[in-house]
Amino acid sequence: MADLWRPLLEIFILAVLIYPVLAFLRGSRGMGVIRGLGAILGVVVILFLFLADLADLYVLDWLIRTVGLLFFFALVVIFQPELRSALVRVGQLPVFASLVEERWDASGQITKAVITMSRERTGALIALQRAVGLKTYTAGGVRLGADVSAELLISIFRKNTPLHDGAVVIKGDRLLAAACLFPLSENPNLDTGLGTRHRAAVGVTEQSDAVALVVSEQTGDISVAQNGSLKRHLDEKGLRAVLRAVSSEDGFQSAPAKELT
Repeated sequence: MADLWRPLLEIFILAVLIYPVLAFLRGSRGMGVIRGLGAILGVVVILFLFLADLADLYVLDWLIRTVGLLFFFALVVIFQPELRSALVRVGQLPVFASLVEERWDASGQITKAVITMSRERTGALIALQRAVGLKTYTAGGVRLGADVSAELLISIFRKNTPLHDGAVVIKGDRLLAAACLFPLSENPNLDTGLGTRHRAAVGVTEQSDAVALVVSEQTGDISVAQNGSLKRHLDEKGLRAVLRAVSSEDGFQSAPAKELT
């Protein structure tokens, strides 16, 4: 009786491992295959193993056990669709999803879009919402509520598209709205050669803590506005630094003020 718990534990472990597999395959194509193969191979293997042990047929015993191993790999091939589906389900469990979840690189998508539009001289105005909401402006635009992607941003600002005239508002990794209109800055210290997009970028940052990115349609020049100040002629490295600061835990406020004046 002292060792009775060992076989009981083995039976319990096997039941825990086998039952979920049978439950998953129930009603699928794989269940029918298991029944057919189990009925045939079960009888054949048990019969030959009994004869091999009874008559000490070592070669036959080795052959049966080798075929059994090959049969295991055959099952992997046969049940490939079911296995793939099972792995997908396991990966979707909250306990595993939290470990393998990948964050959408919104800043990378914005960088790709801005650099592409700069190269193609496509005018663009992108406002990155922070603590102060921009609902006043998104309400007058076209609400999207989409994931930020370079392709979507580039498509919005293409010439002659319905949403290209105006600004895009982004919060985190979500594109809230397009075709938004911002107030134009009346700061007399701004360069008189600046166009509407640049003045709108400065204007929205005068009335909120947003950070605005501008691509000049005439020159392809990249600018960033914050707190009513404008920094021009950003390259890709500078743009990445700006977006990195915005998305950091400390926010854009961690950037030295002199870099933005």
